[in-house]
Amino acid sequence: MCRDIYPSPSRFVTKDRRNSVQAAERAFKARGGILRTAEAIRAGVHPRTLYQMRDDGILERLERGLYRLANLPPLSQPDLTTVAAKIPSGVICFVTALSFHGMTTQIPRAVDVALLRGSSRPRIHHPPIRVYYFSPLPFREGIEVHEIDSVAVRVFSREKTLADCFKYRRKLGMDIVLEALGLYTRSGRTDMSSLSYYARVCRVEKIMRPYLETILQ
Repeated sequence: MCRDIYPSPSRFVTKDRRNSVQAAERAFKARGGILRTAEAIRAGVHPRTLYQMRDDGILERLERGLYRLANLPPLSQPDLTTVAAKIPSGVICFVTALSFHGMTTQIPRAVDVALLRGSSRPRIHHPPIRVYYFSPLPFREGIEVHEIDSVAVRVFSREKTLADCFKYRRKLGMDIVLEALGLYTRSGRTDMSSLSYYARVCRVEKIMRPYLETILQ
């Protein structure tokens, strides 16, 4: 009987595929386990490998075009993590930021995201988002970066969020704004200098002054 001394092509395919998957896993782990499709491709992951890993259950799809290693612990804040990974240029703002900082009893129905005026509206199906467009100075000021589930989440600071809420008080409702101010005051972590500064940035200094004077009394 004559044996074929050359390996079957399927063995090479299987080995190459296994190597590709392992390389892709390393690329995901190097970036906290979460990557957008474009980021994965830039990291050297072939789209075919990406979709194979999804179909095999190695990756879970958080949102269209956003994948995460399935063997990682559950996300602690999946909505914030997904939005931050999908919209890296955005900043968490308004009621979502108040909730993050423990300055509201409201349960956000959507994730509030600030974008620089002129930016394209992001395409995201879940979670629901509310997009607000800020002019350059208010958009750049007061950004904090918090690492949540290995993702850098940009959130406006407590003081900047308060100033933003006063500026958008008619849209948000004054009850939300005053509750946030009360919780901020009672937290014992007030920074009146920063609050006054962001009031000037948001052009609500005159509106906020009576409330700030009450706090200082």
